[in-house]
Amino acid sequence: MFSFFIRRPIFSSVISIVIVIAGLVAASVLPVAQYPQIAPPTVAIRTAYPGASAETLARTVAAPIEEQLSGIEGLIYFDSSSSSNGDVTITATFEVGTDPTQATIDVNNRVAQALPRLPEEVRRNGVLVQRRSTDILLVVSLISPDRRYDTLFLSNYASLNLVDELKRLPGVGDVMVFGARDYSMRIWLRPDRMAQLGVTTSDVVRTINAQNAQYPAGKIGQEPAPEGQLLTYTVTARGRLVEPEEFGEIIVRAGGPRGFLRLKDIARIELGAQQYDAYSTVDGMPSVGMGVYLQTGANALEVANLVRTRMDELQAAFPEGMSYLIPFDTTRFVDASIREVVKTLAEAALLVVLVVFLFLQSWRATLIPILAVPISLIGSFAGLWLFDFSINTLTLFAMVLAIGIVVDDAIVVLENVERLMRERGLTPRAAAIEAMREVAGALVAIVLVLCAVFIPVAFLGGIAGKLYQQFAVTVAIAVSISGVVALTLTPALCALLLKPHKEHKPLFFRLFDRGFARLTRGYVGLVRLLLRHGAIAGLLFLVVIGLAALLLQRIPTSLVPPEDQGSLIGSITLPDGATLQRTVAMTERLQQELSRIPAVRHVFMINGLDIIGGGNKTNATTSFINLHPWAERELTAQQVMQLVNEVGAAYREGTVAVFNPAPIRGLGRAGGFEQYLQNRIGADMQLFDQVLQQFMATLRERPELTGISTPFRAAMPQLFVEVDEAKALSLGVPVADIYSTLQSTMGTLYVNDFNRSGRTYRVQLQAEPEFRARPEDLTRVYVRTESGSMIPLGALLTVRRVVGPEQIVRYNGFPAAKIMGSGALGVSSGAAIRLVEEIAAATLPEGFEIAWTGQAYQEKRTGSASVAAFVFAIIMTFLILAAQYERWSLPLAVIMAVPFALLGALLAILLRGMPNDIYFQIGLVVLIGLTAKNAILIVEFAVQKQGEGMGLAEAALEAARLRFRPIVMTSLAFVLGVTPLVFASGAGAAARQSMGTGVFGGMLAATFIATLFVPVFFYWLARFGSARREAATAEEAAA
Repeated sequence: MFSFFIRRPIFSSVISIVIVIAGLVAASVLPVAQYPQIAPPTVAIRTAYPGASAETLARTVAAPIEEQLSGIEGLIYFDSSSSSNGDVTITATFEVGTDPTQATIDVNNRVAQALPRLPEEVRRNGVLVQRRSTDILLVVSLISPDRRYDTLFLSNYASLNLVDELKRLPGVGDVMVFGARDYSMRIWLRPDRMAQLGVTTSDVVRTINAQNAQYPAGKIGQEPAPEGQLLTYTVTARGRLVEPEEFGEIIVRAGGPRGFLRLKDIARIELGAQQYDAYSTVDGMPSVGMGVYLQTGANALEVANLVRTRMDELQAAFPEGMSYLIPFDTTRFVDASIREVVKTLAEAALLVVLVVFLFLQSWRATLIPILAVPISLIGSFAGLWLFDFSINTLTLFAMVLAIGIVVDDAIVVLENVERLMRERGLTPRAAAIEAMREVAGALVAIVLVLCAVFIPVAFLGGIAGKLYQQFAVTVAIAVSISGVVALTLTPALCALLLKPHKEHKPLFFRLFDRGFARLTRGYVGLVRLLLRHGAIAGLLFLVVIGLAALLLQRIPTSLVPPEDQGSLIGSITLPDGATLQRTVAMTERLQQELSRIPAVRHVFMINGLDIIGGGNKTNATTSFINLHPWAERELTAQQVMQLVNEVGAAYREGTVAVFNPAPIRGLGRAGGFEQYLQNRIGADMQLFDQVLQQFMATLRERPELTGISTPFRAAMPQLFVEVDEAKALSLGVPVADIYSTLQSTMGTLYVNDFNRSGRTYRVQLQAEPEFRARPEDLTRVYVRTESGSMIPLGALLTVRRVVGPEQIVRYNGFPAAKIMGSGALGVSSGAAIRLVEEIAAATLPEGFEIAWTGQAYQEKRTGSASVAAFVFAIIMTFLILAAQYERWSLPLAVIMAVPFALLGALLAILLRGMPNDIYFQIGLVVLIGLTAKNAILIVEFAVQKQGEGMGLAEAALEAARLRFRPIVMTSLAFVLGVTPLVFASGAGAAARQSMGTGVFGGMLAATFIATLFVPVFFYWLARFGSARREAATAEEAAA
């Protein structure tokens, strides 16, 4: 059949050309990203209850909504954060692969069921349910280098002129302003003047609602109109107020200074900010940061370029004294990682060419298998497009490993053609036809086995399944294309390009051939020795299995290795109750010191935001430390982290903690592990805090763990207000008026709206700062009695100093505290997780449990997936070979080679101190396929030689001799192809080293150790099969 392609070489060439064209077209439209879409979809629920305490929010807002969330399809966990600034955020996390749009609809429907149970003020503020993008692409910061513009102006300029422009760009999922200061008409009340004039906050709210409103005034001559009406007139009236001066003229009541009491007589009105609890700086300059989030499936590098181009265009319209910069850009790491992998791809291809040339010793012969590499790899892009994949680290890794695999198929054909020409003196055409008759079956088996190894793995669920899927499908596509090329183009090229062998080779090649012949004789001698001493071979095989099993237990596990991503995340925390002014004073000094570190490029700080714990806190700051490109700095991210921690240790007024960003965006906010300590028995916060601190103290005692911290604070200074309700009612003061007065003076009361620049903003009441600076100010606000007299709140309430949490976190409906940490240097994340679980089981009292979240949660689920992938691969290899050889016993000879590769891979990562992570596990699946491929070549030829009349032992030895050279050639091509991965450096080096080291060690073991045993396994199993067949024949004859 395959002689057809030898006779029609142009037809064979056209097949390959079509594959290449399809691949090139697909490559031009495929998205580029660091990872595929593997982060679990999340939906955020946000609302506000200004002035409410964290405990009030948790009980009256978070709890009713959370009760409705359980049972949503695909939901794996949810957590909520209730902060004393009045904000509530609930985040629901779904299974990987869940449709985010449907998840948002489901959550919205459940929130609608909880709305009737929420406070009126919360319903009025609205409950926002939106799909939460965790894939932040970059941060664009608007700055005023000469400090001409303040944060208020910059924030609103960004909101009005930039945010919508960026949101409209293709591939942008969302744009969020960090530390936003949206305009608000701030009415700063003076309680002393109000008391003198007998005005309450309820009076002010009522008059603003009446005089800052849009009233429809009707129409003159509107139908039905009197007969003869010729004209109609629309009647308009003054609507919502716009300027602060207009609000100042609002009449509170008749009588007072100048005949009327106006709002400006009892308050100061200004166009201010809706919130003052957070703002950002870049390199010490006031700024507004706009976080640009990537749309699902978009090309990260392309979208980042679009954002930069659009910002350059918009900058032309900036007012003088305003500019922008990008202090945080994840695409720098993506771009650098992709470039490094592409560079590795080129290095691997070059090394493969050198190995093939060394063995084939002819440029004509070398050209044939080398052509298979670009055809298979370029054609793989068409497969990626068909499966809706992206060009990412995993698919490119697959191509690096595929170089060594796809060249093998062509080498198998070519080496056999060369052998037939050399040993039998056949012409290239006749040798090609005969070679295809001999190896076509083995080629088909190899392709089927490799596809059978990889394709089932692609159906695994969860995050591990997504990671395996991209890799496995890419390799399967490349292998399938390489099989097609090996069966069509390769034999045709062999017939066209190869020439009869010259008798006189260059000295180097003659010396190489002599050395390899000596190696082959030594190899055959060892195989013969093992065949004679089967018991020793069996014992050695059992030792290999035992060592591999032991190392699998001992080597620590991890999900993905930490990387130098070119940026760090810092968390600065001051003592409980510290004001934003104190926090800013410290961060300004810290920023100046960080800027002096040579590797630091920009320092972007968001004062008032706790990104690790979540929510706005006046005593917290989050910083993004952007480093110079990898080639422009000597310090690694880990070394910069140590320097920053040393700088932070000198500050007595607060703590500074620096983290590596999460290796996979969307799985936690920082590297290491994240977990919640759950209070499942409803214990009070003081007892909960005591248990938490004891647990953390135990964790900190272990040298294997580092960076143990928690954002939970149970002892924040608070004031507890107790109203004497009986006295209030006896004086005719409604209790509700007391609380609304407190909210509108000490807190912020949202009254109604006003319009400016085509947008709608809030009108808010609050007392002037000097009237809410001290605890006793609570008692100096006045309310009106039934008789009309004004009395201070001090007569109706008592104030006590207490301590309590400023933020209450709940996880899956239970009060919880987040704990973060990581393994010490050399301790993998898997080992750290196991240790924490052991400590929790031994020390936590009844009713308190730990629950993992983020990357740690996914890592715990991944363990079983990797085992499933490994078992799947072995089972599928066995079944395909059983079908190929029509025997159940013979495929075991191939499968039994796998433990050698496994042991080699485990020893390699053990020697380099690496963990058993997802990249290593993916490499193991590759090794199963490659080890099986080598074994198939020996077993296939042994079966052929047995069929030609040789004895079992002779057939095994002859197959070993004949296939040793092509096995070593193809395996060395693969090993040298992955060598650039083993010694990788620069962006994304940890992942490349992890995968490369495992397959490098495993393939060496599979080539030089497993090949000694495969002929022995064939001999054992074939003899066992023959004995069974003979016994069955004897029974039939006897019957």
